[in-house]
Amino acid sequence: SKHEPFWLKRKPQGSCLPPGEWERVRTRSFESEMDIDLLNPDAREERSKHKLKRMIQSPNSFFMDVKCPGCLQITTVYSHAQTVVLCGNCNQMLCQPTGGLARLTEGCSFRKKVE
Repeated sequence: SKHEPFWLKRKPQGSCLPPGEWERVRTRSFESEMDIDLLNPDAREERSKHKLKRMIQSPNSFFMDVKCPGCLQITTVYSHAQTVVLCGNCNQMLCQPTGGLARLTEGCSFRKKVE
């Protein structure tokens, strides 16, 4: 047929397939249903993928407004902060670094900043 791949046009020399098997492989339909929809990926699966393997590359990090539980002042903090962040007003610790995401102090509330 005109839509078959070039490597199936003729039987290769020294084929390891049994005599009738080559014709069955050669005439098999290559148009089959996909298991997943590549144009509309599931949001949950996309979020769990590595940041460079997503359909549209996007970082895992973000900036957030953190509210101090003591004086209620709002401070902007990077999600993956590598140093201890203190409140500018009362010097209370807002978050401490870990290997990845910074850990917020108990009682602190936050919201992601929108671009």
